[in-house]
Amino acid sequence: MSLIEDLYEELDADVSEEEFREAVEEKAEDMVGLVDEETAAQIVAHEFTGSRSDSIAAIEPGPREVTFVGKVTSIGELRTFERGDSEEEGSEEEGSEEEEGSDGDDGEGRVLNVEVADETDRIRVALWDERAIAATEELEWGDVLQIKGRPTEGYTGVEVSANRVEPAPDTEIDVTLDPGTTIEGLSMGQYDVTISGQVLTTEPPHTFTRDDGSEGRVSNLLLGDETGRVRVALWDEQADNAEELSTGESIEIIDGSVSERNGQLELHVGDRGAIEPIEEEIQFVPDATSIDSLELDQTVDLAGVIRSTDSKRTFERDDGSEGQVRNVRVQDQTGDIRVALWGDKADLDLAPGDEALFADVEIQDGWKDSIEASAGWRSTVTVIDDITSLVSESDAEADTAGSGGSTGTSTLGSFADDADADSTGTDPAGDAERRKFTGTVVQTGDPVILDDGQSTLSVATEADVRLGEEITVRGRMHDDTLDAEDVL
Repeated sequence: MSLIEDLYEELDADVSEEEFREAVEEKAEDMVGLVDEETAAQIVAHEFTGSRSDSIAAIEPGPREVTFVGKVTSIGELRTFERGDSEEEGSEEEGSEEEEGSDGDDGEGRVLNVEVADETDRIRVALWDERAIAATEELEWGDVLQIKGRPTEGYTGVEVSANRVEPAPDTEIDVTLDPGTTIEGLSMGQYDVTISGQVLTTEPPHTFTRDDGSEGRVSNLLLGDETGRVRVALWDEQADNAEELSTGESIEIIDGSVSERNGQLELHVGDRGAIEPIEEEIQFVPDATSIDSLELDQTVDLAGVIRSTDSKRTFERDDGSEGQVRNVRVQDQTGDIRVALWGDKADLDLAPGDEALFADVEIQDGWKDSIEASAGWRSTVTVIDDITSLVSESDAEADTAGSGGSTGTSTLGSFADDADADSTGTDPAGDAERRKFTGTVVQTGDPVILDDGQSTLSVATEADVRLGEEITVRGRMHDDTLDAEDVL
């Protein structure tokens, strides 16, 4: 026998002789001129036998097997497939997965994906055929396993195709298991994600053509909870769900996967996922940037009150097509800024006094050396009925203490005092009627006169207003005059 055959016979690793010889050839080519084939074989044999990983974070794709220990944090569903075929994962965005049968024969195979973690990272592990069936009957969330298998580069990162799985109950792994997932807790590569949130906005489905010529469909929604918000892509059969959901509705997303696009995490829901309405009321608290802290070339979330709106205008693009844009001015407690709404967003029903979240807007050069926000195709605009949902507890405490400084998040201050500002009411501290009124300034001075097209209102205010400017005022009525507390 040759030295290579001897080394393979002594090799304690689940790898075929053909795979061993291929690895030797690759090593010899990589080290051309430095080692001969027999030396390369000795190096490869050492790599295969010394392949235990001390941590999941140390696992890298390659020809050698790895052995590691992890705690089960997620168990997928048992799936069947026809050997020799590849199964589409719903869309070109989600990629495709090529099943690896244990023996490569034709016929029906089975696969079960589980996620395991240690103190350093988490990783997806594929169990095939008999192991997959056994796992559905015996494997439980929180079990500690010793796994041996081949690491490969998968769509969600490094994955391991397991050749041996054994319980490791005596091994302690300090990983906190949290059955609930928050938006803040999402991370690249997660799958089998179940998460609850509030629907902030939805977009209608649209079709696209995949690389293979087939047609796909996708729709998007923005999901929020008390920790943040995330864009959710609904693929193919799931796409119609977006049209059945209402803004403000609480839902649960089942069996989603997390990927990255344009530097931000996105949640994807394919044919194995589900979207269910829930009775639990999910509160959304955006991590919005205060207007006075904005800088050029940032991409941020803004939350504020619409102060004024301009008319929509159309224009011709360089390619001859027609575009449209509408400007609105948004105000929080720290300042105000013009926001340009492009394309379909110019048709949104926004009016002075509306409270809104502008997600993923770009801060650009504006008119007269000022800055402005641009809401393009990547941006999302959400009207939120209750302004208090835009203010975090820390912001509310700052407002109560009278703090006027910027804390880096949007502080809307007294604009949160009137959740039902479209109607009149009585001041709890007295008999003065509270009102909100939106109109055009037809007289400046003392008092300011506003006209909404149906009636006029006298307003006592020291705010600097201009003739023809459309403003919204809030305050208490005294002798047919509104004492303005807020001028937007």
